[in-house]
Amino acid sequence: MSLDDERHSRTFEVELITDPTEKARQEARNGLRQFDEVIDQIEYWLHPERPFRLRPSAILSLHRKALEKTSSFAGVWRPTAIEIGGSRHTPPPAHRVAELVENMCDYINENWTKSPVHICAYALWRMNWIHPFVDGNGRTARAISYVILCVRLGYRLPGTQTIPELIAGNKSPYYKALEAADIQEAGGKIDLSEKEKLIESLLAAQLLSVLKNASSASDSD
Repeated sequence: MSLDDERHSRTFEVELITDPTEKARQEARNGLRQFDEVIDQIEYWLHPERPFRLRPSAILSLHRKALEKTSSFAGVWRPTAIEIGGSRHTPPPAHRVAELVENMCDYINENWTKSPVHICAYALWRMNWIHPFVDGNGRTARAISYVILCVRLGYRLPGTQTIPELIAGNKSPYYKALEAADIQEAGGKIDLSEKEKLIESLLAAQLLSVLKNASSASDSD
């Protein structure tokens, strides 16, 4: 399977909603709820007297919003091994997930003064590398990394399409950047250069939408 194919988690789970149409509707509702949770977390941490600390509970909360009513594992770490279709990477065993997520949080908290792009890229890659959930790993990784980026910058980013939405609309560069970082990690090195370039280009695209809106004539003119 090529890297351009859709990456997806492979594990067994009893579906809570078997009707495809209803499942799609619930997933759409969950997507909106997760986005609301992203905004809530950003606004909470932008309070000037509230220094940011990434905690596993924030990640679990975002995951719960994304999978509620569609998965019995919504908001919990995966209890079993998992494979990623379309990827060469094998995620760590289930018993290591909680510790690895805590370590990821520690890295971000301890390196908070590094560039916003770096810590955003690190969270986006490391969450996918750990793959801590039965399903919804990508959605949750994109959500928490966006929270981190906005809070580190000190404001909620404007733009009609956010970085998570832009990634969802074209996942091939996202997957390739993940694979590049995975390969470096397998060789004992942390190199997020490809992921950082991707974040920079997506950030530019999000902000460009603001410029386009500001430059366009309104219908009332």
